[in-house]
Amino acid sequence: MYAVIKTGGKQYRVAAGEKIKIEQIAADVGQEIVIDQVLAVGEGAELQVGTPLVAGASVKATVLAQGRHDKVRIFKMRRRKHYQKRQGHRQNFTEIEISAVSA
Repeated sequence: MYAVIKTGGKQYRVAAGEKIKIEQIAADVGQEIVIDQVLAVGEGAELQVGTPLVAGASVKATVLAQGRHDKVRIFKMRRRKHYQKRQGHRQNFTEIEISAVSA
């Protein structure tokens, strides 16, 4: 069974046993969380789509780690104007393992 969940402004297709990195949420390592914003639930050829959420559906997950992604380097330049700007960014993430999908 799989589900499409919404968290951190993004959508993820998840199934039990998968590990994914999502936008950072306030949870301790080892804590079990419940994601109730489920947009679709399916198994095989059968798919149940919500309007916008599936009523009564939830996904249980365990927080594995809190961390930061690799640095993304931003470089801006205007030719012939003697303008250069360098910037870097590291986005925070939470790694979770999906333990159960319930419809």
